[in-house]
Amino acid sequence: MHFLRAIMPFRYLAWLLSGLGFVASLLLFWLYPLIGTTPLLVLGGLTLLGTLDFVQKKQAIRRNYPILAHFRFLFESIRPEIRQYFLESDTEEIPFSRAQRNLVYQRAKNVVDKRAYGTLANVYGDDYEWINHSIHTKHIKDTDFRVMIGEGQCAKPYSLSLYNISAMSYGSLSANAILALNKGAKLGNFAHDTGEGSISRYHREPGGDLIWEIGSGYFGCRHDDGSFSAERFIEGATSPQVKMIEIKLSQGAKPGHGGILPAAKVTPEIAEARGVPVGVDCVSPSSHSAFSTPIELMAFIAQLRLLSGGKPVGIKLCIGHPWEFFAICKAMIKTNITPDYIVIDGAEGGTAAAPAEFTDHLGTPMHEGLVLAHNTLVGLGLRDRVKLGAAGKIISGFDIARTLALGADWCNSGRGFMFALGCLMAKTCHTGRCPTGVATQSWLRQRALDPEDKGNRVYYFHHNTLKALGEIAGAAGLTHPNQLRPHHIVRRVSVNEVALVSALVPYLQPGELLQHCPQHRVYQLFWKMSQAESFDPVITPAEVKKTVPAVD
Repeated sequence: MHFLRAIMPFRYLAWLLSGLGFVASLLLFWLYPLIGTTPLLVLGGLTLLGTLDFVQKKQAIRRNYPILAHFRFLFESIRPEIRQYFLESDTEEIPFSRAQRNLVYQRAKNVVDKRAYGTLANVYGDDYEWINHSIHTKHIKDTDFRVMIGEGQCAKPYSLSLYNISAMSYGSLSANAILALNKGAKLGNFAHDTGEGSISRYHREPGGDLIWEIGSGYFGCRHDDGSFSAERFIEGATSPQVKMIEIKLSQGAKPGHGGILPAAKVTPEIAEARGVPVGVDCVSPSSHSAFSTPIELMAFIAQLRLLSGGKPVGIKLCIGHPWEFFAICKAMIKTNITPDYIVIDGAEGGTAAAPAEFTDHLGTPMHEGLVLAHNTLVGLGLRDRVKLGAAGKIISGFDIARTLALGADWCNSGRGFMFALGCLMAKTCHTGRCPTGVATQSWLRQRALDPEDKGNRVYYFHHNTLKALGEIAGAAGLTHPNQLRPHHIVRRVSVNEVALVSALVPYLQPGELLQHCPQHRVYQLFWKMSQAESFDPVITPAEVKKTVPAVD
């Protein structure tokens, strides 16, 4: 036995048996050709495969385990599906749990979304959150919650829903997905952000309200050299369908990272929408060329507001260096020009494909970024002039309620509306092989997504989620979700201790930053480093520590 193992290890058994079987099938084929043909071909193929595995030098596992290694590759290729369908728990977030996805599917289908037998959440686990209810509840009949953007400084302010579709470009999503999203937006009277890929024919066809996102590539409003074109911007921005303009500084999925749409993917339709040549690499630089300082950014905002005919203009960013955001805010004070709104994109966002390091370790999560933006605007006395939106894993009524309580005026969602379209979270968005036709340019794959049916599901998901938000606000004794504040949210910080978010997160008083630097370490360290004239820090953090006393 030991001798046999020495000359023919067990891991070669499949190869050995296929070889012996091949020899036996030769004899069978010689005696009975009709019966022996199939075994001969199958066993001959396996024998050849094992031989090729044994002699090749690129993969050690194939060389050590001829034939058997391919079973490993097979199971590895379907590991995500095995895990998702058979092993994943209902509460495990990767990045969305089965329970979260099922909630979206139920609301999108407009079927019962109730749950029996109690919560699946661990209510005694760290970071568990809830809203305290009131004995004196309210009944909110109208759940079409809205916020006015640009009122007082725009000729054409816009009444925006509290829940809207985040920026997702045509090119990243399929034509049928864009059609369905925009149809749902039109049915529900909420907004659909175009993403930086600009306005395509599939955005225009249903006629739903659009937020036109302007990225660093200036797609849809660019000269041939990639610089900003005021003339082309006017053509798109003055369309009645476009309600707001959004300057994208960065995004949660890959902040600080540009992008390239390879030439092979630049189809005539994508080229038409973006204003680029067909079959040429489409480049999104990592930074803008229309401005290079915070003051220039304010001037660009004012220019777009004027060129658009007085429509609200805002910025979207994932918070990075605090001094850079502070510099933008100081530029608002110095120029007396403010964006009509700011969208805080959290690092937990991610409809776009991105390098793993950017996905996992770059950018500020939405909650921290939102609180910083809200606090700074309040401290400068600008909060009434600048509305705040937020995006980052917001798919339920409670997600919206918590985000509004932290300081947002409205919320956006990308993946939530993708689930409403039928997304299975297969995580193949960047491969073009989306199984449900949402994130692909393959005609054969996207034909499975019916824009009429899925458009209705987008509408129902939005409608039923806002209905749930209204029920939450009413249960808390409020008459509108915009009355939610940090003291309404309770967070468990240990097994035996809970605290109001208002006690955990320090909030500034109106105008406080105009009077003195708050006793908060972020402001103590970075406020003095910021300047309206540049995004660069005035002095280094090490120099700041020498001049600023430590604050607990």
